[in-house]
Amino acid sequence: MMDVKKILWPTDLSGNAQKALPLATSLSRQFQGEIHLLYVIEELAIHEPWYGEFDSSHIEKIHEWERRKAEERLEWVCYEYLKSCPLYIKHIAIGDPAEEILKLIQKEGIDMVVMAKRGRKGTFAFGSVTEKVVKNSPVPVSVVPTDEHS
Repeated sequence: MMDVKKILWPTDLSGNAQKALPLATSLSRQFQGEIHLLYVIEELAIHEPWYGEFDSSHIEKIHEWERRKAEERLEWVCYEYLKSCPLYIKHIAIGDPAEEILKLIQKEGIDMVVMAKRGRKGTFAFGSVTEKVVKNSPVPVSVVPTDEHS
């Protein structure tokens, strides 16, 4: 039997992503494992300027605002849904979501990923982030179905 001590639940804090949380918490309780929550802030500096150049301080202010909001939301998720879990650890990164998920798997020694079939921006039945993670993950990935209309 597989020993699952570290479970990664990547989230974009959408209703779709939240649908994977019950499986992550169930596995955490079953195996007495940690849940690692990961929220990734999109890197704005990689986009072409659309109304002139932003200086780096403006981008840093946007990232800092989003980090504060993400911390508040993750704290709420932990309080509301993870009280019964042995341990949960929150992570916030800046960059490409799939790349950051794969990096965290390596860095934290994650045993399993539990994620939604698609996130907030998903317009197709299977999200691009989920597809990249499934195709490139060195550990098992459990993909939880989402409501196709949400």
